Amino acid sequence: MVYLQAFLLIMAANAAPIFGRLLMKGRWSTPLDGGMTFFDGHPLLGPSKTYRGVAFSLVGTVLAADVLAMPWEIGLVTGGLAMTGDCLSSFIKRRLGYASGGMALGLDQIPESLLPLLGLWGSLSLSAIGIIATTGAFMVFELFISPILYRFRIRKNPH
Repeated sequence: MVYLQAFLLIMAANAAPIFGRLLMKGRWSTPLDGGMTFFDGHPLLGPSKTYRGVAFSLVGTVLAADVLAMPWEIGLVTGGLAMTGDCLSSFIKRRLGYASGGMALGLDQIPESLLPLLGLWGSLSLSAIGIIATTGAFMVFELFISPILYRFRIRKNPH
């Protein structure tokens, strides 16, 4: 049950920014990196990593934790680490020359699911095998659901 709860929190952390974008219709869309570029001339993170997305993720996972009868702090840690993983993957993708929104299999899914699970390891008594399995399940689910959400114009990209 705890792995399902963790999986659902990670899903909430990653879905909330998408629904925030749809709900806010361009408001609060200031990029986290302020449009800065790194030494390599590429954007630090890119325009899709916004303050709005982080705020919606944090609030969304706190609310999801409450629905799942988990402490709000678990939701906050999950949201914060999922967004940290998402920003880390964006930073790496920009260094590799990927455009914002470009697909990088594994790099797009693993950090935003693995970091929260590692952060919850002790408080939820997660095992290494459980963390690996949940990260894999998240990756498979994301690859399955993203094209569907794109078809319904919920996501900007099919991956």
